[in-house]
Amino acid sequence: MQKKWISLGLMSGTSGDGVDASIIKTNGVNQYELIKDEYFEYNSEIYQDIHNLKEKIRKIDHLTTYSKEIDNLERKITIFHAEIIKKLNISDETIVGFHGQTIYHNPKEKISRQLGNGKLLNQLCNKSIVYNFRGNDILNGGQGAPLTPIFHHLVSIQKKIRLPVCFLNIGGISNITIVKENNNLYELISKDIGPGNCLIDNWVRINSNKKFDEDGRLALSGTKNEIILEQAQELYMNRNDKKKMSLDTNDFDVSFARGLSLEDGVATLTDFTARIISEELSLSLKNSKEKILEILVCGGGRKNTVLLQKIKKNLSSDITLRLIDDYKIDGDFVESQAFAFLAIRSVQGLPISFPNTTGCKIPCVGGELIKN
Repeated sequence: MQKKWISLGLMSGTSGDGVDASIIKTNGVNQYELIKDEYFEYNSEIYQDIHNLKEKIRKIDHLTTYSKEIDNLERKITIFHAEIIKKLNISDETIVGFHGQTIYHNPKEKISRQLGNGKLLNQLCNKSIVYNFRGNDILNGGQGAPLTPIFHHLVSIQKKIRLPVCFLNIGGISNITIVKENNNLYELISKDIGPGNCLIDNWVRINSNKKFDEDGRLALSGTKNEIILEQAQELYMNRNDKKKMSLDTNDFDVSFARGLSLEDGVATLTDFTARIISEELSLSLKNSKEKILEILVCGGGRKNTVLLQKIKKNLSSDITLRLIDDYKIDGDFVESQAFAFLAIRSVQGLPISFPNTTGCKIPCVGGELIKN
């Protein structure tokens, strides 16, 4: 009988608004059971610091230029995670999967920098910590992302989802996982397919005191600018890095919408985002040998009903877009549950990424363990 582990996954996504925490019980292979999901919002100081720093860090040299600010923010973020662990009152045996806050991601330069000090977190909490999940994959020629596909595979087994199926995660960046078979991890396919919430959120942050467009209300009250939309789409399709597998929020900017009102900018950016997602999605499904008819949507972007309607409108009529919540999984916590699962695989020495999910040369074990 396989050992069951208790694990806490802590995930702070590209929106940088807080930390999703999930406690699960798993054997690290083909079973998991959810114990608890909870969200912890960053205070306004950490939230502002994250987004101010991300705006500054545009190239690898900036990691040195702003090293003092990075170190200060990393300490604040680590302490924030330590407070979460204490509030959750987990057992001493619980393994913590600590993703951290991505501040710079460029696999070509062999770097993906997440703010979060694993050693300090271990000292503050006296718990075994697994962190730096992306490093080994990048060293082995991978993109370091996406890392959730193996968990999407587990979900499809656990929930007896009809295969083949496509998972669409709309976070700051949008990515997909295609699950073809129950027993073959080498057949998993995954990739980033474009912007998710990042452009819309960025525009809303710059032009208002809000953090995002709740339920797509701003988009509904605005009018898309067709000329700007067509130009932006053409620029995106003709970009130099078309073959780039892994994307970062810094790969996108909202400057093409400059001059528009808050509402018209949101409407235009929502349409642009939806068009990119649906075009890349259609292409990926078309290239799949198996006929995929169901797409399960997770991540914060699934709550933007206007965005989802626009994506659906641009897809083939025989494709069903469903929320992962329909399978009794809270779509807000898929990634935090995933990093709880990845932490256990890391401890067991099992691979967390594969050639068809991140582009790594061989299946890669990921994460560094600091034992309590």
